[in-house]
Amino acid sequence: MSKGKVFLGTVIGAVAGFAAGILSAPKSGKETRQDIKDATNKSKETVIAEAERAKGVATEKAQEVTAKGKEVVAEVTDKAEELKERVEQAVEGAKAGFNKKPTTKKK
Repeated sequence: MSKGKVFLGTVIGAVAGFAAGILSAPKSGKETRQDIKDATNKSKETVIAEAERAKGVATEKAQEVTAKGKEVVAEVTDKAEELKERVEQAVEGAKAGFNKKPTTKKK
């Protein structure tokens, strides 16, 4: 299970538990509404903080993936250049061997 789902489940459970506790507490309507407002604001702040943290982690991971991708592209480009040079050398060698006059063997 992903961390995001666990976090979301925790937040929902905490909110539901808090709401059940508030609604069953022997307080006046005004006090209950204030408690709900305070809890809502606290939950909002928590969600915003977690969203910012997740955004930071996602940005960091995206930068890591981009850097790794650039490394892989550079490595593949280098290997392709090396292979191209080897093929060109092989072609030149084959041309030289093809154009060379055969030697006759003495019996």
